[in-house]
Amino acid sequence: MLVGIVKADYIKDYSVSLQFDNGESGIVDLKDTIFKDHRKIFEPLREINFFKSFKLDSWTMTWSNNADFSPEFLYDLAIKNKKAHNTI
Repeated sequence: MLVGIVKADYIKDYSVSLQFDNGESGIVDLKDTIFKDHRKIFEPLREINFFKSFKLDSWTMTWSNNADFSPEFLYDLAIKNKKAHNTI
């Protein structure tokens, strides 16, 4: 499924609230992803002020060092998080 992000709001730590162009929304926590991925492009995102500096391009979150995550990856995280919290 192709989705795009239409709104992203920083919450706290490495968590962001996302709204997708298909009407779905959810919260993603990117801390594990950023700290476990050893590619150099994600290193600056480990510094919280840099992480918070994300922008939206025409379809996903991006940072000034050209780091980004596919909107499909972020969508899957948001939906999994929503399901995990609805089962409690």
